[in-house]
Amino acid sequence: MPKAQLVELYAHGLGVIDDAHLEFGPGFNVITGETGAGKTLLLGALGLCLGSDASGARYALSSDTRAAALFVRDGAEILFSREASSSGRLRSSLNGAPSSVDSLRTLSEALIVIHGQHDSLTLRNRSEMVRLIDESGGVDTEELESVREALRASLRVRDEFGGDHSSRQRELEFVAFQLKELDAASITSSNELRVTLEELTRLSSLRDGQAALADVLALFDAEGDDAVLSQFAQALRQLPSGDVYEAVRLALSGALIQAREALHELAALSDPEAFDEAVLLELEERATTLQQIARKYGGTLEAALSQRVELFAREERLTLEADRLSHVDQEILDLKEREVALSRRARHDRELAATKLTKAVQGQLARVALEHASLRFVVDGDDGSNAQILFTPNPGLPEGPLATLASGGELSRVLLALSLETAHEDLVAVFDEVDAGLSGQVAQQIGECLAEVGRQQQVLAVTHLASVAARADQHFVIEKLIDHGVTRTMVRALEGEDRVKEIARMLAGDDVTTESSALARQLLESSSVERAEADFSR
Repeated sequence: MPKAQLVELYAHGLGVIDDAHLEFGPGFNVITGETGAGKTLLLGALGLCLGSDASGARYALSSDTRAAALFVRDGAEILFSREASSSGRLRSSLNGAPSSVDSLRTLSEALIVIHGQHDSLTLRNRSEMVRLIDESGGVDTEELESVREALRASLRVRDEFGGDHSSRQRELEFVAFQLKELDAASITSSNELRVTLEELTRLSSLRDGQAALADVLALFDAEGDDAVLSQFAQALRQLPSGDVYEAVRLALSGALIQAREALHELAALSDPEAFDEAVLLELEERATTLQQIARKYGGTLEAALSQRVELFAREERLTLEADRLSHVDQEILDLKEREVALSRRARHDRELAATKLTKAVQGQLARVALEHASLRFVVDGDDGSNAQILFTPNPGLPEGPLATLASGGELSRVLLALSLETAHEDLVAVFDEVDAGLSGQVAQQIGECLAEVGRQQQVLAVTHLASVAARADQHFVIEKLIDHGVTRTMVRALEGEDRVKEIARMLAGDDVTTESSALARQLLESSSVERAEADFSR
């Protein structure tokens, strides 16, 4: 039994789908119904649950839209759901808890692959193609991945210590230069710059005050005749004699005496030894040095002191780890050599596997109505992980990338041929009208192929062909009903006579005849016998 299965699908309020509830079984499940009944909308509901952007079903969404898909993998249930809000936005949940669309999409990629005529992620995803090649050819790259992980770890260790030997040596020299510069600064504390600037300001003010004081003393009482007091005395001497002037003379003489006494007091404040120009110059130089250090190492002396501690530890670590890092350098060289050798082996093995898979899938092309087409898997890159499928639909035409040259129907049938050779029990496969445009014997072959894939993994298919539907293990029909001018659809599982009638309708249209019913029974009986024989042979 497949490890992964889509157990239930529910859709509500999606276009013509009012309520639809499908319970799928293992093996080959088929969905049929008239054109326009809503088969594509059911797949749209499934896509919504799995995190699609809803662009294909946007016109069918309403404020009441709800969709849910229940999977079982290894016995554990996984529920995907999307629900439209009143604003029209879609809310996502996983196992009943709010989730992101990306989470839904990522998890669903490990559970299901949907093969539509114009949407085939399997063949666009190079990593998925490499996986198919590896599994089909038994290519083991575990050792290569282990070596790559070890190489990444060694490179991380080396990068933590500054890179390769030359880079580390340059860093060590730069760290030593920074430490030397910080040590030369001899910072005494984180406050030294502030204290230095305060003392420099004080001494500068004192110097400027003493200079101004000397200028004032010289202006008032210098030895020259230009001094203020000298001119005052000279002017006093020039006063005329006489009693009338005596009072003024005495007042001015007193003022001169008071001025001289005040100047003596002012002169006492003058102290040429109050500051030392050498000290002032030394403080200026120290402040400049400390400011430069602060700018280079974090903006403050505190940051500079902190960086010095870090740089010292870095220097010590680089020095102590020198031997170990030399070992890491050699280890990296050895791992790179092993990686190159293992990559070459992986490419060789993948080339052989690609050739083997090409032959196997090529042998299935006739069964899926591509008897004139050819394809081949090609690998490139150091380890062959750059894989693609080259395709040509007809002999004599140049080959090219499958997604470019194949039509929608051809692409779907190539996927079916590929599934015949690479069916994966961990994945649910959905085929949307893989049999479009086919009929007769070719359609019967498509049905056989889908049933065969269904014995390896759960398969869901939408079809219009009776010969395909008759091969299914479970059959669901979508029926369109018009009630009071409103179109609605109903989905139900078919068994017994109901299934005979649906197969007959697919054969003959709405006018089911005795002959079409008989042919329907014959198709179902034949398919039943073939399933029994297949089960017995397994």
